[in-house]
Amino acid sequence: MGTELLAPLDLAFWHLESDAHPMHLGALAVFAPVPGATPPHVLELLRTRAAAIPRLRMCVRDVLLPVGGAAWAVDKDFDVHRHVRRVTVADGDFMAGATRLAGELMEQPLGRGLPPWQMYLIGGAADGPFAVLVKLHHALADGMRAVAIGAGIFDEIAATTARSAARGRPAVPPRSWLPDPREMAGMALGRIGEVGRALGVGASVVRAGRLDLRSTALTAPSSGTRRLATADLDATALQRVRRAEGGTANDILLAVVAGALRRWMAERGEALPGTDPRALVPVSRRRPGGTVTGNRLSAYLLDLPVGAADPRERLRAVRAAMDRNKAAGPLKGAGAVAVLADQLHPLAHRFGAPLAANAARMLFDLLVTSVPLPRSALSLGGCPLSALYPMAPLARGQSLAVALSTYGGRVHVGLVADGKALPDLDRLAGAVAEEFGELEALVTGSDARVPEPFV
Repeated sequence: MGTELLAPLDLAFWHLESDAHPMHLGALAVFAPVPGATPPHVLELLRTRAAAIPRLRMCVRDVLLPVGGAAWAVDKDFDVHRHVRRVTVADGDFMAGATRLAGELMEQPLGRGLPPWQMYLIGGAADGPFAVLVKLHHALADGMRAVAIGAGIFDEIAATTARSAARGRPAVPPRSWLPDPREMAGMALGRIGEVGRALGVGASVVRAGRLDLRSTALTAPSSGTRRLATADLDATALQRVRRAEGGTANDILLAVVAGALRRWMAERGEALPGTDPRALVPVSRRRPGGTVTGNRLSAYLLDLPVGAADPRERLRAVRAAMDRNKAAGPLKGAGAVAVLADQLHPLAHRFGAPLAANAARMLFDLLVTSVPLPRSALSLGGCPLSALYPMAPLARGQSLAVALSTYGGRVHVGLVADGKALPDLDRLAGAVAEEFGELEALVTGSDARVPEPFV
């Protein structure tokens, strides 16, 4: 894989980062043990498979042209041992210990001079479950791309990749940063259309910006600390609610987050806000089968109806708002602010990043995103994957990001928070499970059992 310029949005993410505001996303994958899969064996397997993923050998280097730009280049001194390490948790509740340790590891920025990723094998008892924490800089991958990169560590994907390599077919064809001359005319015409869309998005951003920025727990000053919590929901129950109420699974999960925030605020003794908290809901612009390696994102803005007391009322409000967003399209609203990055000169990203970072809270209060996972069963060294909790990055001045993925009949919820602003994140995770149980019972008339959250 040769040199490749960072896509505009990737460059923006690269310059948005500081030591107090790391811009990496991640995932905590939990595996069940099998005989013979010892920690040293699994660690070596992780290193071998990570080293075989071409994208993970790339680091960011400044370039002369365009001025202010940067490019992906192969790290000639790549050493996988710098990136894949083993850590252990103390005896006791493995998930509680692993989640706490993962939060501490997520606080640490990734080295700027090395390929921007890390993996940690988190172990407890020798014959007990173990976890793998994957950290990827947002410039390296969005959620969908992160799944594609990280999937290379699993037995099933690694075997397929090895067979393709043996046949002489690269899994991902390299792409030069220099465009094919035959594409130039089409690119020019497309650029004109993109500029027009960007002007419309810019106007929407101005209209949607909020000047009343009262500090809340969700928008407290950033401390640079991180705390993680997780929850598990029944995917079959989710489909029962969907059949009864209509809408999408994502609509239901967004309504559950709104209800959980309402419960959590009540437990804290906080008055409900006069204005509902606003969520940024990312939308992928990546085309199926495409080979684009950079981030391709837009987003919707959604006011989470925490003021509504009835769970079904909250769900219907979310459905109506998301239907309006979808009717307008992912490129016709303030949530599509990410597409503006495509129109800016690299110098604007380099010097304008601090201003853009501080402006994020003018548009939204928290991030809520869904990350798709393969439907097939996955394993590592023969150890079956039992859960995978995605972890989204925090924007500057914001304290909470919620990410969801479905695997093995469960919806796995990963919550990332500023550790000082939300020290009671475990209670919010519990509120997610409780809200989902109440919604299912109310909609389907079942006697739903509320699962215990992993914290």
